Amino acid sequence: MTTPFPFVDVHGTPRERGRQYGAAAADRTRKSVEVYARQLRDLGYDWPEIRGFVTDFLPKMEEFAPELVEEMRGIAEGATVDFEAVALINCRTEVMQLAHRRKGVVEDDPDGCTGAVIMGPASADGSVIHGQNWDWRAECADTAIVLRVRREDGPDVLTFTEAGGLARNGMNSVGTAITANYLESDRDYKLGVGIPLPLIRRKALELEHFALSLRTIAITPKSASNNMILSNAGGFAINFECAPDETFPLYPEDGLLVHANHWISPVALGKLREAGTPSTPESFYRDWRVKQILKAKHGKLTAEDMKAAFFDDFGTPYAVCRPPRPSQHGNLSATVAMVIMRPAEGIMEVAPLPALNRTFTTYSLDLSSRTKNAA
Repeated sequence: MTTPFPFVDVHGTPRERGRQYGAAAADRTRKSVEVYARQLRDLGYDWPEIRGFVTDFLPKMEEFAPELVEEMRGIAEGATVDFEAVALINCRTEVMQLAHRRKGVVEDDPDGCTGAVIMGPASADGSVIHGQNWDWRAECADTAIVLRVRREDGPDVLTFTEAGGLARNGMNSVGTAITANYLESDRDYKLGVGIPLPLIRRKALELEHFALSLRTIAITPKSASNNMILSNAGGFAINFECAPDETFPLYPEDGLLVHANHWISPVALGKLREAGTPSTPESFYRDWRVKQILKAKHGKLTAEDMKAAFFDDFGTPYAVCRPPRPSQHGNLSATVAMVIMRPAEGIMEVAPLPALNRTFTTYSLDLSSRTKNAA
């Protein structure tokens, strides 16, 4: 039986939260570090060179969110690993791509992912349901956790993430939810060092108002492209296709918003070149399949219907729900987790390796002391 992801609950100052987090998830944090350090070593990089990649991002990280860097230092102390090792987890997308490009090698293991939001007229009760299948390395089923951050200085946060990471997808106690999908364009890694994606996502979840979360996603400079879907329990959702220096919004149609790993915005496609097709060709039918399954029950949709759409196995092993399969370079790739969020209730359900396991564990936020929707 597949083991549920561990739940880590932290509170206090950023440094204190980090120490609690690192101590509670020490084994998984070390495994997270090893997943990426091993691949970088296989490319011919030693630890001083890996540390050099990471330190290139530190000035920008410190400027953007010094409190999150402080939390990362606490994670390193709690897990008894180098700070740069924790920083590597939080900029691993950027570092891995830059390391491969420097060696002239193509990275064939992008974060796949299919994300969706059900809202308004599409939902059985009008509530927002926001979810994602996270496609990545199968071994990360043993390195991921669910983290709850209880804060005195802003909304509480509940996030699914790799151990040692600040956020992957999640929601907060004012009803903001976020998921993220891999995108690639011809602008990537050509415009200088941007803010690593986990810091952007965590920062968006720490803000008191949904509008401020939108601004953080839309205007923060990035090293590479990424797709981020944001929703609010009050009844709104938007998809941001993000180039390093520009953001292209997409809105729900008939209460549904679905995105996989290819550019959709006509404005974006008129200004940049799609570069992700070689690594995620099945993206073109993944989002279509999810839309068709959801449309069939339009107006009656529940969280169970989102799960059914995300379990779709058309085209397997290149499916919405991906069973473990070898990538071009031999790494085992899979849908590592299915995450379903109901932000108005503060509920997150997560199933590890859903192509092999349909058992969900429920995690929650305490909404008793905060409004559910951004005022």
